[in-house]
Amino acid sequence: QVQLVESGGGLVQAGGSLRLSCAASGSIISINTMGWYRQAPGKQRELVAAITSGAGTNYADSVKGRFTISRDNAKRTVYLQMNSLKPEDTAVYYCNARGVYSAGNFYTGNYWGQGTQVTVSS
Repeated sequence: QVQLVESGGGLVQAGGSLRLSCAASGSIISINTMGWYRQAPGKQRELVAAITSGAGTNYADSVKGRFTISRDNAKRTVYLQMNSLKPEDTAVYYCNARGVYSAGNFYTGNYWGQGTQVTVSS
């Protein structure tokens, strides 16, 4: 069983910074892609940033130049450094892992964390 546990959310003023962390646990051998999604009230969940095991990255246009995703493969952990935060970044942020090889099985679907609230005040 694979679990994702997020940390680092909170309340920050506009222009401030936060760093999210997500640690994967279980009998994991490798994870193809790890990423962060967010969901604001009344809106659909959207991709914020993703990173492959080879460190290839993909960002939503709305966060390019402000957010940086990174991962530590040995620790099975992904990070999201969020700078110059805006009120419109307010949302629940979810960690995602896709393409997980564990316990002799390769699962192409998605694993999700429980979510962490990020609130940016104006």
